[in-house]
Amino acid sequence: MAKVTSYGAAQTVTGSCHLVKIGSVQMLIDCGMFQGDGGSANNYAPFGFDPAKIHYLVLTHAHLDHIGRVAKLIKEGFNGEIIATQPTHDIAKIMLLDSARILEEEYRTLKKKARRHGNEESVSEPLYTEEHVHQLFAKKWRTLEYFEHHKLRQHIRVSLGNAGHIMGSAFVIIDYHEEDTPKRMVFSGDLGSPHRLIIDSADTVDKTDALFIESTYGDRNHKPLRESVDEFKKAVTETLEQDGNVLIPSFALERTQEILWLLREMFEDGELPKCRVFLDSPLAIKATELYNKYPLQLSDEVEWQAAVGEDPFSFRWLETTSAREESMEINKIEERAIIIAGSGMCTGGRIMHHLKNRLWNPLNAVIFVGFQVEGTLGRRIIDGAEFVRIYGEEIITKAQVYTINGFSAHADQHDLIEWIRPVKGLKTLCLIHGEEEKMEIFAEMIKETLKLDAHIMERGVPVTL
Repeated sequence: MAKVTSYGAAQTVTGSCHLVKIGSVQMLIDCGMFQGDGGSANNYAPFGFDPAKIHYLVLTHAHLDHIGRVAKLIKEGFNGEIIATQPTHDIAKIMLLDSARILEEEYRTLKKKARRHGNEESVSEPLYTEEHVHQLFAKKWRTLEYFEHHKLRQHIRVSLGNAGHIMGSAFVIIDYHEEDTPKRMVFSGDLGSPHRLIIDSADTVDKTDALFIESTYGDRNHKPLRESVDEFKKAVTETLEQDGNVLIPSFALERTQEILWLLREMFEDGELPKCRVFLDSPLAIKATELYNKYPLQLSDEVEWQAAVGEDPFSFRWLETTSAREESMEINKIEERAIIIAGSGMCTGGRIMHHLKNRLWNPLNAVIFVGFQVEGTLGRRIIDGAEFVRIYGEEIITKAQVYTINGFSAHADQHDLIEWIRPVKGLKTLCLIHGEEEKMEIFAEMIKETLKLDAHIMERGVPVTL
């Protein structure tokens, strides 16, 4: 008998963590960090299971909401095998080391403040440290090519298919036997739209008994990508032609590489006005190097560029600024600069300094290319705040603000329905990785379109297959 219990990404889009029990074998699908309101408390809370009893951990991809608590899992006794694609292994390392540095910096800052008030004991130790991350990558990893079978114990085997979300992303296929009857369950991971700039479309599943599918955008369809590309190009061109500067708060993984690809395309086609372009994010620079390392994981056009010896994510006007001193020098540039920096939601990082220096100027533009969560600085800016507080100073918002949402790395409602449609033998369909109201809309659409009943997973409540 097989059971699945979700300990994250159940009626929420973060903290992805699903425990699969098949006989005496226990495996986790992802172990992600909770983000947004209440995230910190959830991250520090007990897992709800014993990490030392988990035999296998399968990672779908390297976004922090899917890998952000793996080092904590190690810290609390996990000693099993970790299964992922090679790009996910490599990207996870830079993402988790960066996360650990941030956690340790936050700890030192809070400790210093608490010391001044005489209550140091109130500050919790970091969720994990860089040492825990290094321990993680010293563990036993098994990296798989897409659709390569990896046999586990008790006639269980795992394989991974391309999820089309980010480089190396995967959906998980688990084949097993129940009383000599072959069974299969599939976890979608995060699925990408078939219309992406630099990533191939997701593979499909021909059959499964049970499917656990993400529902991030189960309630809506995206704007066509071409419209978003045209909107982006227009915003960049108009700002530069009036001698303004363009700020692009961008996520280091995938979104930055898409923006670099677009700017390179504009440069090659003569559409980009004369300017200087800065990639001002050490993490994004490292991530882009990894994208160059695995061109076969990318779209045919990107792969072709790499095959003829060109860097798909670079061009003559692009400058990378790893050192803090190099970043500070950008402040001296008065006009015609494009600055790509993190964090993508303006919750920290170098983008904060650039906003402080340039948000007040009506000639400048801020182009948001990713979703802005409620309560973040990015959300306040796009919601039209006249003033925003940055590093203790009230800054007036006079720059032009653009919100371009068509670059989403997630499949929309139509894409998800079409991914489910060809699956044969489906007996159990469960919705994960979505907000409750969106899941309810998606479940209704599945019922109406595919004549299937969809169960919305609840945190900590097992489903027997």
